[in-house]
Amino acid sequence: MSETQTAVRAVKPGAKPASGREKFRARREARGAWSLLAPSLIILGVMVGYPAVLMVIQSFSDYTVKNKVQGTLPNFVWFENYVDLFTKSDFPAVLVRSLALMVVLTVLIVVMGTLVAVLMTRLSRGWRILVSVGLLLAWAMPPLTATVVWGWIFDTQYGVVNWALNTITGTSDWTNHSWLLNPLSFFFVLTIIVVWQGIPFVAFTTYAGLGQVPSEVLEAASLDGANGFKRFRLVVFPYIRSIMTVVLVLQIIWNLRIFTQVYALQTRGGIAAETNVLGTYLFRQGVGEFGATAAIGVVMVILLLTLSWGYVRTTLKEEEL
Repeated sequence: MSETQTAVRAVKPGAKPASGREKFRARREARGAWSLLAPSLIILGVMVGYPAVLMVIQSFSDYTVKNKVQGTLPNFVWFENYVDLFTKSDFPAVLVRSLALMVVLTVLIVVMGTLVAVLMTRLSRGWRILVSVGLLLAWAMPPLTATVVWGWIFDTQYGVVNWALNTITGTSDWTNHSWLLNPLSFFFVLTIIVVWQGIPFVAFTTYAGLGQVPSEVLEAASLDGANGFKRFRLVVFPYIRSIMTVVLVLQIIWNLRIFTQVYALQTRGGIAAETNVLGTYLFRQGVGEFGATAAIGVVMVILLLTLSWGYVRTTLKEEEL
C-alpha cells in the first residue's frame, strides 16, 4: 500500500486512521520500489535523457564541426535554426512527403495485416503453419537485405518485373525501364518493400488478439444475421481495440522513422532530392552542421510525441479505471 493510498484511507468517512506500523510499512515499500527502479532510471537518464537534453541545447546554437575541432564554444542563435529550417530549406516539402507516405504505409499495413490474421483463423492447421512460416521469413529478413532483393526484382536491365511486363504486353517497351528515377514509381517500389515486411507483425499480433474473442459471442451474432463485416466491426473489434491501438501507434512511429529502405533505393538510382524522407533528409544535411541537424531532430521528436499522445492518454485512462 502506497503513502497516497494510506492517506486516502485515513480520510474516508468511517475508516480507521492508519496506524504507525502501517505508515512505516508503506514508507518501506515505497523505498523498496524506488530502489528497484533506480538502476533502470539511471540507465534511461544516461542513454536517453542526456542525449535528448544535449540535442535541444544544440538546436539553439550554431554548433558546427569547426567548434568541435578547435574546442571553441558555439554561439546561441535561439530560434534561428528553426526559422531557417521552415523558410530557407526544403524541409516543409520533406515533412509533407513523409507524413503522406506514413499514412499510406500505415493504412496498407494495418488493413492487409488484419485481413491476413482473419484469414489465418479460417485456415486449417497445415495451411496456417505454412502461412506463418512465410510471414516469419518476410519478417526475419533484414530491411537492407530485403531492399537489395526487391531492387534486383525491379532492376532496369535484369529485373524480372520488366521481363514479365514485356512478355505480357508482347513488346519491348519496358526494356531498360527505370523504376527509381521517377519519384512516383520510386515510392511505389518502396511501398511494396515496407508493406511486405510490415504485414507479418500486424498479422501475428492481431491473430493473437482474435483468440480472445469468445466463440459463443460470434455464434450469437451470426444467428442474429450479422454478416462478416458487421461481426468484425461490432463484436470482434471491441475485444481487440486496445491491441489495434498499440499496433496503429507503433506503425505510425516506425513508418515515420523509415530510413534504411529509402536510402538503399536512393543509392540504386533514386534521386535523393525528390525522394528524401525525414530520416534520409537528416542524414544528408551538411556535414558537421550539428545545430541545424539538432533542430531537425527536435522537430521529429515533437512530431512523434504528438502522434503518439492519444495512445498515451488512452493507456493512462485505462490504468486509472
